[in-house]
Amino acid sequence: MAETRIHPSAVLDPAARIGEGCEIGPFCVIGPEVSLGRGVVLKSHVVVAGETAIGDETVVFPFASLGEVPQDLKFRGERTRLDIGARNRIREYVTMNPGTEGGGGVTRIGDDGLFMAGSHVAHDCRIGDRVILVNNASVAGHCVLEDDVIVGGLSGVHQFVRIGRGAMIGAVTMVTADVIPFGLVQGPRGHLDGLNLVGLKRRGASREDIHALRDMLAQLGRGSFRDTARHLAEAENGPMVREVLDFILGPSDRSFLAPHP
Repeated sequence: MAETRIHPSAVLDPAARIGEGCEIGPFCVIGPEVSLGRGVVLKSHVVVAGETAIGDETVVFPFASLGEVPQDLKFRGERTRLDIGARNRIREYVTMNPGTEGGGGVTRIGDDGLFMAGSHVAHDCRIGDRVILVNNASVAGHCVLEDDVIVGGLSGVHQFVRIGRGAMIGAVTMVTADVIPFGLVQGPRGHLDGLNLVGLKRRGASREDIHALRDMLAQLGRGSFRDTARHLAEAENGPMVREVLDFILGPSDRSFLAPHP
């Protein structure tokens, strides 16, 4: 059984649940409703508050703050939580907030993510697996980031936005509307600038899949996203095209970023 190591300067509430093999470094503060999985590492000066669960083998770097109350004026101290998955890397000064009563009560982070220094995940977000937030990227409340999304440095995602699987947001971009799966968005006010070809190739997409996605994107750019997607959905489509069309036709509180003219 792996040994759990806790630095003498760390402050742990006796009610906190600490998994085997955890390492808790100097000056960390752990609240009473915190649960750490097996092999979690808190480097130093980490604050974990509220009802927060951190999954196995996640590493948290100095000065991160996880589970403190949401930055939402409607929050009135209701019981909500933050669930962080396994094997994440949460770098310096990252902030992640729990949910709110009005947003479902849970902020959920998937597995194997990389959250670089200064990035932020707000209340009631759902973040998928293998997501990367580059330095100082911020995701506002109620957003959904599906698996394998990358958000570039100094970028912002507006509340209630959905970003589909495998999409990439360029650096210094403000995303104010939904982004289709595998899309590439960049610019001070983000526009859809094609496909995330690097990401598609890394995940083994075939030449046929990429050509089909390009053809679909060209057709979507000629009219209303939803109307065109309904028309395209009536035809036979490969799995990646079908995924994008299902995403467009799914429920959303936002419009879609259109292709750059």
